[in-house]
Amino acid sequence: MTSRVEVSARSDTGAVRQVNEDSYLAEDPVFVVADGMGGHARGDVASRTAVESLARTIPAGTTPTPDEVITAIDEANAAVRALSDAEETGAAVAGTTLTGVVRVRVPERAAEEWMVVNIGDSRVYSWDERALTQLTADHSAVQELLDAGLITPEQAAVHPERNVITRALGAEDFVDTDSLLIPLDQARTFLVCSDGLTRELSDETIAEILAGDPADPAGVLVEAAVAAGGHDNVTVLVVRPAAARS
Repeated sequence: MTSRVEVSARSDTGAVRQVNEDSYLAEDPVFVVADGMGGHARGDVASRTAVESLARTIPAGTTPTPDEVITAIDEANAAVRALSDAEETGAAVAGTTLTGVVRVRVPERAAEEWMVVNIGDSRVYSWDERALTQLTADHSAVQELLDAGLITPEQAAVHPERNVITRALGAEDFVDTDSLLIPLDQARTFLVCSDGLTRELSDETIAEILAGDPADPAGVLVEAAVAAGGHDNVTVLVVRPAAARS
């Protein structure tokens, strides 16, 4: 079975930054956002390299297996890694987050499913017309402090290390990709976004906007984030499987 999807996509530099270091790929079966590491060398090139690599290794119209998706991400990591010289470390290393959903075939179940993938602090949420649920866990210094109970969510929002991520494409020779499989028949809408959205808008506000069922939900969300301050680049994909349409 081939799943048809409706996609709303928008990316904006925001109100403060001069360069948009976000990139995205939104061609069935791959719907991902890459956020170049802010303040690092070639962040815009890193994010673009990652999505271009995925577009080559998982062509539009194909249906990869989960193992093939992980292999493709490993190849994207190598491509981003190659942007940095061997002696470069820390902030000099080109890097990017990579987060999204991929429609895959699972041979052992003879079925198609959605594969959620995540590296970094961009996010995937599911929206079922009633509730917004975060499906990914941030790979960030602040998230580790939250998980350890050392700070509150309110403190996390203003923490000086809130921009520090602990996992990224290009940072190391090998990257560990978080993944989750979701049956295709569990109809839902996916929101994929860089942290430029979630830094400006609360989950409650995002849910309120989606509940209004705008014709261009990604555009409305990005515009709201920019209006709220737009301190970072903002990229949003809203992926609606055909079965999720009302």
